[in-house]
Amino acid sequence: MRQHSPQLPLVFVDDAAVTRGDGVFETLLLRGGRVCNASMHAARFQSSAKLLDLPAPNTSQWLGATQEAAAQWFARTDQDAKCVWTYTRGRASTGIPSAWLTVSAVPEQTITQREQGVRVMTSPRGYTLDIPEEGSSSPAGAPWLVVGAKTLNYAANMAALRWAQAHGFDDVIFTEGNRILEGATSTVVTVRGNKLRTPAPEGNILPGTTQAALFEVAQAQGWNCKLKTNMDLEYLTEKADSVWLVSSVRMAARVRRINDTKLRRPDNAAEIEALIAQAIEGR
Repeated sequence: MRQHSPQLPLVFVDDAAVTRGDGVFETLLLRGGRVCNASMHAARFQSSAKLLDLPAPNTSQWLGATQEAAAQWFARTDQDAKCVWTYTRGRASTGIPSAWLTVSAVPEQTITQREQGVRVMTSPRGYTLDIPEEGSSSPAGAPWLVVGAKTLNYAANMAALRWAQAHGFDDVIFTEGNRILEGATSTVVTVRGNKLRTPAPEGNILPGTTQAALFEVAQAQGWNCKLKTNMDLEYLTEKADSVWLVSSVRMAARVRRINDTKLRRPDNAAEIEALIAQAIEGR
């Protein structure tokens, strides 16, 4: 483990991250002098590496390096930062995995979306995965797509965001037919009364660390939290009191509009924002 100047080259041209997008990453929030939800991110990082048949990462080293980087960051500013872990299959010429982490300020656009919410369009992801029936011995369709891993292959997600922004939206919620999946870089959470719901992370939905932390904290405070199978668009636009996109760095962005439907700000918006912040900051 060593520090590396950002002014010097780091990645070789034959690294799998460059040539194939073959690797995994994890993004953590640095806030208030600490690393948020570190253990949950480390667990998902290990899971992602396993799904891609990468050697098991030494998460103690990753966490130690992150603590060191956070200390250096907060020694000069109290501004929120994001820390990105990157772990690739490495150079074709050596076969040795590559690994590094970076720290940078949370973008102003992200902070604005925390405060003002987002306008969202829905869009098919462009592919579907067959889920075998219960008790079937057949594997799920195209298991090599490893949607449950947080992989470096994010080009399609970024293209979807650019398309949305070019058409007057801030973000995208992927769908499969009328079924809600997830945001391009976030998890969908709905609020209805004292109920928190999120699409069940099966098939082509990545389990969210922020959503998991939120449900754990909210459940302890009396909220009814469940994974909802086959959450549809009507539930978001007509039944839910509010809809949120949650993620580790953006934290929570209230959805103000879905396609042509405007969503009103609920009376308990500040309470929900505080609950999500507690789930992130208090761990």
